[in-house]
Amino acid sequence: MSAFDPSVFSLNSRFEVDHLTIAGVSAAQLAAEFGTPLFVVDEADFKERAGQWKSALETAFGENAGTVYYAAKSFISKEIARWVDGAGIGLDVCTGGELAVAEAINFPAHNIEVHGNNKSEEEIQRAITFGVNTIVIDSFTEIERVSRIAAALGKVQRVFIRVTPGVEAHTHEFISTAHEDVKFGFSLASGAAWDAIAAIRSEPALQLVGLHSHIGSQIFQSEGFAVAAAKLIGLLARYREAYGTQLPELDLGGGYGIAHLTGEVTLNPLQVLTELAAVVKSACAAAEISIPRISIEPGRAIVGPTTTTLYTVGTTKEVELDGGVVRRYIAIDGGMSDNIRPALYGAQYMAILANRLPLGPTANSRIVGKHCESGDIVIREIALSADIAPGDLLAIPATGAYGRSMASNYNHVPRPAVVAVIAGEARVIVRREAIADLLALEI
Repeated sequence: MSAFDPSVFSLNSRFEVDHLTIAGVSAAQLAAEFGTPLFVVDEADFKERAGQWKSALETAFGENAGTVYYAAKSFISKEIARWVDGAGIGLDVCTGGELAVAEAINFPAHNIEVHGNNKSEEEIQRAITFGVNTIVIDSFTEIERVSRIAAALGKVQRVFIRVTPGVEAHTHEFISTAHEDVKFGFSLASGAAWDAIAAIRSEPALQLVGLHSHIGSQIFQSEGFAVAAAKLIGLLARYREAYGTQLPELDLGGGYGIAHLTGEVTLNPLQVLTELAAVVKSACAAAEISIPRISIEPGRAIVGPTTTTLYTVGTTKEVELDGGVVRRYIAIDGGMSDNIRPALYGAQYMAILANRLPLGPTANSRIVGKHCESGDIVIREIALSADIAPGDLLAIPATGAYGRSMASNYNHVPRPAVVAVIAGEARVIVRREAIADLLALEI
């Protein structure tokens, strides 16, 4: 039986004798009051993690610490943006919609960084008009586009160049390659990054202040970050040699891994940034350049572990496989419309029975959604109590990142609500969609 594991659930989640509680509120109470599927965010946990990343960056890099930018793509709402601002960290947005959330709460523009491989002219104009701190340039087309719009607005826009350093990192490995085949950024190996530097320097409406890289997601080892950092520092040294001055900033992106399964360990902010600082300082000393201001972009690492999704079991059935093996299918009231990651990436999660203690033995189970798609599988294989029945609640932890943010209306299913819980109190921060919302766009 998958048991409650505090290392996977949010900081203030407990299994109290016979039921799950989150920040002092029972899963059953949350489901009864707000319905399911339901994203439940442990508010204190979110704020604690945001503060940990800020503190770790400052401890590891001292006076060379830049900004912790929360990656809005992982999950953003007006209330989340308020928590980010309250934690004293910045916001990384990559679309006009994410920027609109920041604008709606008057998020400090000087703490916003804008990403995206295909920013529209409207998005760029809105960002510059709002006064964002930095725009990350992703293509030669964008150099001209941002420069022209900034000039028309009478502004000089701070920019980074997104460099593809030839390092690809994923869950447990990294690969350093000679060439890059991705849609993001300027290749370091091909010379495109160097050409982009020259092009930006020729634009009076652009101020090049640093380099940026992002090497992957769900990374549990620091080697990939270290290799990427060393390569970018080499480019900083070349810039200093060519232009007689040094770019003052370096943004090393995000991708820090979190635990989704028992046995996985969420990266410790201070440990990983201390290791990264040692590499940066050593590489800068070898290149005989000053240590730049270092910024990072954790998103999943902040919001991911804070959130648990609650589902109600709708139907169950047993299917006999080859060799007489029986698999138990447990169908829930959500699925790929609120968590596409298992279908899209093969992402793995764990689950527990949240409303009561299990009775009897476990069964080889598969948790599936309600959508008309055979790939609508949330957890492919898990041992769950054989007595799980319609009406029971299942809780899946570590769903804060890319669950609600990638949610869809497939099969015209309304997207779930998001509820924040703290000190025994629960409140809606994103309301559940209704059928009226789905029909509102119809002409």
